[in-house]
Amino acid sequence: METNLLGSLSNQLADAVERIGASLVTVNGRERQSATGVVFAPGMVLTADHVLERDDNLTVAGADGVAHPAVLVGRDSSTDLAVLKVADLTLAAATVAAPARVGQLAVAVGRPSAEGLMASLGVVSAVGGPLKVGRGAQLEKYIRTDATPYPGFSGGPLTDATGALLGIITTGLTRGEPIAIPVELAIGVASALQQQGSVKRGFLGVVSQQVKLPANLRTAEKERGLLIVKVEDNSPAEQGGLLVGDTVTALDGHSVADADDLLGLLVGDRVGRAVTINIIRGGVATTTQVTVGQRN
Repeated sequence: METNLLGSLSNQLADAVERIGASLVTVNGRERQSATGVVFAPGMVLTADHVLERDDNLTVAGADGVAHPAVLVGRDSSTDLAVLKVADLTLAAATVAAPARVGQLAVAVGRPSAEGLMASLGVVSAVGGPLKVGRGAQLEKYIRTDATPYPGFSGGPLTDATGALLGIITTGLTRGEPIAIPVELAIGVASALQQQGSVKRGFLGVVSQQVKLPANLRTAEKERGLLIVKVEDNSPAEQGGLLVGDTVTALDGHSVADADDLLGLLVGDRVGRAVTINIIRGGVATTTQVTVGQRN
C-alpha cells in the first residue's frame, strides 16, 4: 500500500511538471545564463526583470528549441517582473492555482536551456509581506519555499502538486535568496505592464523623518510615525492640506512607521485616487484626504 501511495505521488508530481512545462520557455536575454519564462496569455510571456540585460535581440524557445523573436512590453524592477510579447508563440497559458498555503507541496520548475525541464520539490515555507527590497521599494507579498531554484530558474514557476501556478520565482530582489512573487500579484503587474508598459507609482511631495508618537497616542502595535519636515510647492500633499509638523501614522487604512512603508503604499490603483491619511497635528489625531500624484 505504501509503495503504491509513493508511486502515485511520484507520478502525480511528474505529471505536474509535464503540465506546467507545456507553458514554459527558455528566455535568452543575457550573455551568461538563459532564464525561464511562463506563458500567461496567448503570445505573452512573464519572466524576471533582472534576467533581461538588453532590451532588444530577445528570443524565447519552447520544448522544440526553435527561437522566436520577443518584444519587451514592459518591466518593473520593484517586483522583478517583465512581460514579453512573442507574435508566433502558440503555447497554452499556464493554469493559475489558488493562493499559496504554508506547508503545501511546491515544485520549482525551469526550462533554462535546450536540454529541457528541470524541477525541484519542496514545501511553501512562508507566505509573507510586505518585504523591503531596496531603493525604497517594497514587495506587497511574497512566497518562500525550500524547493531549490537552480541556475536559470528565475522567471519560472513555483507550482502546486497539480502543476498550477503559485508564483514566479526570482533571485533578483533579495541578494540572491530565492522567493516567488505570488501569482495574483504577478498577474496584476503583468496586466499593468501590458496596458501601459510600467506600473504606476505615486508620490505625495513631502520630506519626512521617523519619530516616536506621543505617549498618549502610542500603542504596542503603533509606536512610530513619519514627521513631515518639508512640503513641496504645488504637490499633492500641499493641495491636500498636509503641513510641516504633521505626523503621518496611516495611509488608506495601512499603518505607516517609516518612509519605506509610505513608498510601498503609493502604488497601483492608489495613484490618482484620493486616499485618507491619518495624522497627528498639534497632539491631536485627525485625518485628511490627499489625491496621490503619479511619479514620472
